[in-house]
Amino acid sequence: MVSRLTIWGLFLMVTTGLLGAEGPRSREDAAAAEKPDYVIQALDLLRVQVFQEDDLTREVRVSQEYRIVLPLIGTIDVRGKTVSQLQATIRELFDRDFLVNPQVNVFVIEYAQRSVNVLGSVNTPGAVMFPQEQGLTLLDAIARVGGFSRLADRRKIKLTRKVDGRTASYIINADEIIEGSSKDSWPLLQDDVIFVPERIL
Repeated sequence: MVSRLTIWGLFLMVTTGLLGAEGPRSREDAAAAEKPDYVIQALDLLRVQVFQEDDLTREVRVSQEYRIVLPLIGTIDVRGKTVSQLQATIRELFDRDFLVNPQVNVFVIEYAQRSVNVLGSVNTPGAVMFPQEQGLTLLDAIARVGGFSRLADRRKIKLTRKVDGRTASYIINADEIIEGSSKDSWPLLQDDVIFVPERIL
């Protein structure tokens, strides 16, 4: 005999989307489904599912060059693509030559670990990990190391990053970001280095 508590629990799972036609989803699947605009990163592990085409379902690791390889359609460049954009791309490629109106789902089942370094006049300098399935901005990273120290020069923050194999440096005025006069919040990339200098007294 099924208890009322069990029935109520199943009802909650259905209404919250944790139980679908194919049974309970993993936390990773649920997170990916709720984050269609997550930008795919190198070394993310993806599950690509094609409805009623089990032989085409694959788990693929994104290469350092932001590429994945799928059966029939070959290599796909995923650089800069969101989960929903990649789904659309794969659907279009299968539809072009192989399947009629394919239903494609892409899930991130393992997020690549990413970090940046925050150095200089902050309260606890060191590495900062990106939150899973989210981005990280300059001020977010500084907040995660305890914020600016008392002597920090917030107008001359140096951001160093690799761009197309070359090292690029930028001087950023954090006060303008805080005040809202800067339109750029400076989203960070893997291995960025932030240096906060001291004010000259």
